[in-house]
Amino acid sequence: MPILPPNVHVIEHPLVQHKLTLMRKRQTSTNSFRRLLSELSALLAYEVTREMPMHAVEIETPLEPMKSNLIDGKKIVFVSILRAGAGILDGMLNVVPGARIGHIGLYRAPKTLVAVEYYFKMPQNMQDRDVIILDPLLATGNSAVAAVDRLNETRPRSIKVVCLLTVPEGLKHFYDNHPDVPVYTAHVDRELDEHGYIRPGLGDAGDRLFGTK
Repeated sequence: MPILPPNVHVIEHPLVQHKLTLMRKRQTSTNSFRRLLSELSALLAYEVTREMPMHAVEIETPLEPMKSNLIDGKKIVFVSILRAGAGILDGMLNVVPGARIGHIGLYRAPKTLVAVEYYFKMPQNMQDRDVIILDPLLATGNSAVAAVDRLNETRPRSIKVVCLLTVPEGLKHFYDNHPDVPVYTAHVDRELDEHGYIRPGLGDAGDRLFGTK
């Protein structure tokens, strides 16, 4: 594996790698791909929320009162990059059901590979919230850069990015623009091809998730 920026966190847990391998397989059905993505996303959610701030609350167990810790799920915003980010969102919400949800619609211009925005909707009071951007693939990095650029306008408390796969050139482009934003990923693949697809990759995540071409 190449030398990575310090803010890149590769999640090497055996269950993550096992499910990623099954998702990569050409013969994996749409139904299985969707289920595996949800399961893998839940595992990634544990890692990306590992350092979330806690606060103590008074509760009563069946035996006695005590103080115990909670995270404030309402302070977390999962931002799904449409359309494939929706597949990660389901698994994340299984772990943090109280999170708020934002959406950014971006498509990649076929010739230039530049990310073009067509939709943007966020919760209110973003300055009090921790944002986790969800997109299965960080390939060229253009969509991730555009998403962070746009979200910075809302002045959130923090931003992180979660993806299944990325590549060194995509990470370089992302960190040339946003060196302070952590990226959590299951694997750093070899390279991009001439069409901007990750190799060896897993194909087009949106098409495999929704059964389209």
